[in-house]
Amino acid sequence: MKIFVTGAFGYSGRYIAQRLVDAGHGVSTLTNSRRPNPFGAKIRVSPFNFDDPARLQESLRGADVLINTYWVRFDYGAFSHAEAVRNTKVLFQAAKHAGIRRIVHVSITNPDIHSELPYFRGKAELEAHLENLGVSYCILRPAVLFGREDILINNIAWSLRHLPVFGVFGSGEYKLQPIYIDDFAELAMEKAVGATNEVINAIGPETFSYRELAQVIGDALGLKRPIISVPAEVGYWAGRWLGLMLGDVVITREEIRGLMEGRLYVDAPPVGRMRLSEWVIENRETLGRNYASELARR
Repeated sequence: MKIFVTGAFGYSGRYIAQRLVDAGHGVSTLTNSRRPNPFGAKIRVSPFNFDDPARLQESLRGADVLINTYWVRFDYGAFSHAEAVRNTKVLFQAAKHAGIRRIVHVSITNPDIHSELPYFRGKAELEAHLENLGVSYCILRPAVLFGREDILINNIAWSLRHLPVFGVFGSGEYKLQPIYIDDFAELAMEKAVGATNEVINAIGPETFSYRELAQVIGDALGLKRPIISVPAEVGYWAGRWLGLMLGDVVITREEIRGLMEGRLYVDAPPVGRMRLSEWVIENRETLGRNYASELARR
């Protein structure tokens, strides 16, 4: 098959593209990234051209499937959730007019059109747009992705390695369901060749409270750090100070609120196989050795 993957030089997009290449599919990517191309001549590269839908449509012409990972984690500079929503709608329309028969779209657990959080509201808006587009679709809803080069799990480990205590926002009892990046990439490839319209909660086999997650990582690294509860606003400003030291955005108020609202937990069967608790032990020598910067990735 001929498959377009957005952001194949990024995190999830790169793992998905690698799976597709290894399986013998013809792979192309849409990206505006200046990162090195890890695939060389194995994939064709085109710019997004959101401001020129006709060129975007022409880039997509001849492909069977679009796998969309395009999004922004938080508003920063020229990047915003509102812009990401507008751009993704342009992308979906261009894909339809280019004759693409199926779209696999990466969303988030618990999207909510009525949410005050632009991340979850924007994801819900895009799901509704895709469902009414008239193209076969599969919507994947991961909570947290983990694996080499991830940000959240790596930076929890980095914090445990470098800070005397680890703070959780409020009680820390809100839950997360991480899925291994390779399991997620395999699922995306599997759904690319399907035809059924479906929405899948793409979660892993383990559920942790945020406090438990920090404890599991700390135990795997052999670190006995106190895990303390702090008010959400105190945690935000501690993250803000740390971000200034690191030249990054460590956490946002919206992300803290999403965590505390339990939006990264769903009551659904797991689709991933790799257990984070086992993966952390296997990778304890390298996990968290270096800080992973979101702004550097952008």
